[in-house]
Amino acid sequence: MAFVITSPCLHEKSAECVEVCPVDAIHSGKNMYYIDPDICIDCAACEIACPVQAIYAEEDVPDEEKEYIEMNRDFFPV
Repeated sequence: MAFVITSPCLHEKSAECVEVCPVDAIHSGKNMYYIDPDICIDCAACEIACPVQAIYAEEDVPDEEKEYIEMNRDFFPV
């Protein structure tokens, strides 16, 4: 997985990240957005555009936000 959206996005959904994603990897869930790890090309455009600093490269997700890695994976069925 390249990038992960974390808790600052909960109930935010401002969508700047969706608008800049060149491969449409970001999808809307009930309370936040999620990044499809099979589509993401690691361009970091979403990370830069996020107005609430909710997006991290998976290896950079803060310890207190690690649960969002699994939540993101679970959003996209295999």
